[in-house]
Amino acid sequence: MGSWTLCCVSLCIVVAKHTDAGVIQSPRHKVTEMGKEVTLRCEPISGHTYLFWYRQTMMRGLEFLIYFNNKDPIDDSGMPKDRFSAKMPNASFSTLKIQPSEPRDSAVYFCASSFSGTVGQQLCWRQGWNSTR
Repeated sequence: MGSWTLCCVSLCIVVAKHTDAGVIQSPRHKVTEMGKEVTLRCEPISGHTYLFWYRQTMMRGLEFLIYFNNKDPIDDSGMPKDRFSAKMPNASFSTLKIQPSEPRDSAVYFCASSFSGTVGQQLCWRQGWNSTR
């Protein structure tokens, strides 16, 4: 009788709450077999034009992945481009896709949105997150 090992990747999404409404992320939890495609979805707060993706692992802490402004990718310097991709086809949602998934992808994935302000304010806020890398 042969033995085999099932390797799973566990992804968790944290839903950020605002007083009345917040970003909506789905699925809330995802466990998948290694090598499978994983798609995470984020709906920004209505009226927000900036959308950010982050991930947090036990070993590396919080990492910036990518951010969009008005559906356009502005900075994707944190994306592992070999297997990760992100899109924002319209103002109502963004997707983060991992293909194929690997055990090192196990993390909490965060999405955040922001109302467009001055460019300087947005860059300072984003760089603050980048400094944790």
